[in-house]
Amino acid sequence: MPRFFVGTPFKTDDIVSLPDEVNRHVRVLRLQPGDTVSLFNGNGGEYSAEIVDMDRHGTIARIGAHRDIEAEPPYQLTLAQGIAGSDKMDWLIEKATELGASEFVPLTTTRSVVRLAGERAQRRQIHWQRIVQASCEQCGRNRLPEVMPTRELATWLGSMPKEPIEGELRLLLSPRASVPFSALPAEPPKVRALVLVGPEGGFSAAEEAAAASHGFMAVGLGPRVLRTETAGIAVLSALAARWGGW
Repeated sequence: MPRFFVGTPFKTDDIVSLPDEVNRHVRVLRLQPGDTVSLFNGNGGEYSAEIVDMDRHGTIARIGAHRDIEAEPPYQLTLAQGIAGSDKMDWLIEKATELGASEFVPLTTTRSVVRLAGERAQRRQIHWQRIVQASCEQCGRNRLPEVMPTRELATWLGSMPKEPIEGELRLLLSPRASVPFSALPAEPPKVRALVLVGPEGGFSAAEEAAAASHGFMAVGLGPRVLRTETAGIAVLSALAARWGGW
């Protein structure tokens, strides 16, 4: 059954006009009145819905029964990612959404190839949030991870307490780390895990020191140096296996 995100509140028996983006997908799929789709609005669960009318102005659907279905992992995980160039960031956000990340923080760092600010940064945030939406439609998640505004690493670190709050685990991925991944706790943190990943050139020594001063534990992923778009995905996959996210 086709799944679509509709970012407005609705309930069973409501008659709703589907957003333009969803309407375009409905027409591409050649759906017709009487066909059934699945809709979710990010508040939990999903609804069956029947297409009741279509014309050149849009598509109308009647909301059916609510299904209390969730596909979230049993932990909250924020991926703070040094912005990667080209389409790597798009790919990374799409796959990390599938793997259960609950929040994304794009970061500008000393060695960032791509630097975003102002209107350009806002456009990219909207673009990445749409990628999250499409990924949730595909993978079955009914709660959308949030893409936060792009921030400088130092500014972002300065916005949080120096020490992790109770139930929070802060991880910094670094090829220079002496702590192996196998040393991480066997159970997920009660509040959230925060995973910090550098851009293509990695973090500078000063940036790693700044992260350590804010309670981030540097963790290594073995003898091979992973690309920025690989590292976060690898650790999300490994944590899912370790913490029951599969």
